[in-house]
Amino acid sequence: MRPRIVVFIPAHNEEKSIRDCLAGLGDQELPTGVELDIFVIADNCTDRTEERALDAGDEFRLNLYVLKTKNNKQRKVGALNHAWKNIYGDHLDIYFKELTPYQKIYKQSIKGILGMDADSRLAPHGLIYMWEGLMSARNIGGVMAKYTMRMPKKKSSLSKDDVHYEEKLASGEYGGPITRWWTHQQKQDMASWLLDLQYHGGSTYVLGGQATLFRPEALQNIVDENKLDGPWQDESDVEDMLLTWQLQKSKWKTLISPKARCFVDAMRNYHTFRQQRNKWQSGTVGLLTNSDIGVKTKHTGKIWRSQIKAFINLIIRALFLTLLVVSIATDQFKWSWIWITPIIIASILNTILAMKTPMNRPVDVIMAALLISPEIYLWVNLITFIHVWLDRFSATKKDGWANQYNAESGKTSSRIVQGILMAIIIIMVGLGFCVYYQDYLTSQVVQLATQPYITIGWTLLTYLTIFATLHMMYQIWTLRAKHTA
Repeated sequence: MRPRIVVFIPAHNEEKSIRDCLAGLGDQELPTGVELDIFVIADNCTDRTEERALDAGDEFRLNLYVLKTKNNKQRKVGALNHAWKNIYGDHLDIYFKELTPYQKIYKQSIKGILGMDADSRLAPHGLIYMWEGLMSARNIGGVMAKYTMRMPKKKSSLSKDDVHYEEKLASGEYGGPITRWWTHQQKQDMASWLLDLQYHGGSTYVLGGQATLFRPEALQNIVDENKLDGPWQDESDVEDMLLTWQLQKSKWKTLISPKARCFVDAMRNYHTFRQQRNKWQSGTVGLLTNSDIGVKTKHTGKIWRSQIKAFINLIIRALFLTLLVVSIATDQFKWSWIWITPIIIASILNTILAMKTPMNRPVDVIMAALLISPEIYLWVNLITFIHVWLDRFSATKKDGWANQYNAESGKTSSRIVQGILMAIIIIMVGLGFCVYYQDYLTSQVVQLATQPYITIGWTLLTYLTIFATLHMMYQIWTLRAKHTA
């Protein structure tokens, strides 16, 4: 039997996206003498995912099989492990039987396992690039493609006379200016992360589930060492990160391919983005702080530094706004031109990142240079940061997967409008208060009482800003490398 790569694609009601995913696999160039088998796991589907997958398999001449789960309560993790057990056997089955001679030969023929999401598409040559990376050394456990968010087509390009107008809009393939802007922010964020990892050697602390080629021996190693029925676990909302940490603990390398690219869908609005990032951030914090899981990574220090960086960004902005309001209200505000330095550095950094982001648009580069887009995006992430750490100290555990799925399926809605209205009301009340009590707030008594605290606050803010500015200068220095996102 020839050596082969098998693909696991968990698909829960993915009838709209599964064909595009399989079309990408049909475009792939295979290593010489290697075959490709594709397993689509129709996970608790209530739509035509199975039918569409089989049709696409025939259309693109793929060796495709559809597996179906029954009463799977572990979502993506359960679907992936279902495919794994279909090949490697289910040790939890009370009727477990040894593999047949054919099954044993088939298992031995598998040299790579490609995990993919049903709404992602591998770019041409992506598979061969990941294969070359995986085969470059025996201690490489997994190689991940570089992810790029797909930009929605312009909604204005659709004719309202098109009989499929509403259907095309609902598909998510088209979007308005806000959706396209929001997609670019996620794409630039991903590009920044990929560039940073490549500058530091290409080792990654998470092999993303959208497109990663694993060494079967490494996955089997995780199963045996941890007495599991499959490599993936649902103990964390970030099952791909947990698996990556376990691979690193077992001395397997986890790398990013410098050439392979995978196009993935972005979160199209604020609400779905927040729920996705809540799940990611919550899962990351859980792995960092939960000693019961008992697995760490060599990147632990790097991840903690990113958490500290987010905290410093939050303190800088909260402290600046507080000091600005108090200083103006008490007539003690004094402008210093030195403050323009971190703004210029931030503008340069974000401009470079925008230009290094694949398929960027001129408007995105301009918005990055003006710091409008980066600041809005940062505030959204800071809100998530606060939310996750507050939840970490609460007694109730939230289901990140369920929250994200409910948001994407439209079962829940955002409260951003109420939040903006509340912020406007608070600002208006604060302005009214300052105007009404202006004489008292600017009196010598109030100024003498607040002046020491304002001085201490601006001093602390100065040191924090210097630290943040030096970090931005370091990032600019790293971007001089000829890595691509």
